[in-house]
Amino acid sequence: MITTVTTTTTTTVTTVAAASLALIAILTLLALLLQKEIIGGLAGERARRLSRALNIAIVPLLVVFITTVVFKVATVLR
Repeated sequence: MITTVTTTTTTTVTTVAAASLALIAILTLLALLLQKEIIGGLAGERARRLSRALNIAIVPLLVVFITTVVFKVATVLR
């Protein structure tokens, strides 16, 4: 009985923590994409460099977003 409760509690805490991190990553991705879009409308070398530099953060967060969506869809289809 104690093992079951501990395992269930650990699973629940892990799931909530993973969902919280995914939400933070998605909100950060959204903010960076908005910044990139705003900066993309500006002219100049500095704006162009900053737009390219944002890709360094956007690409990994995009991978996290896609992975999160795939896992959520897999969970629903199960």
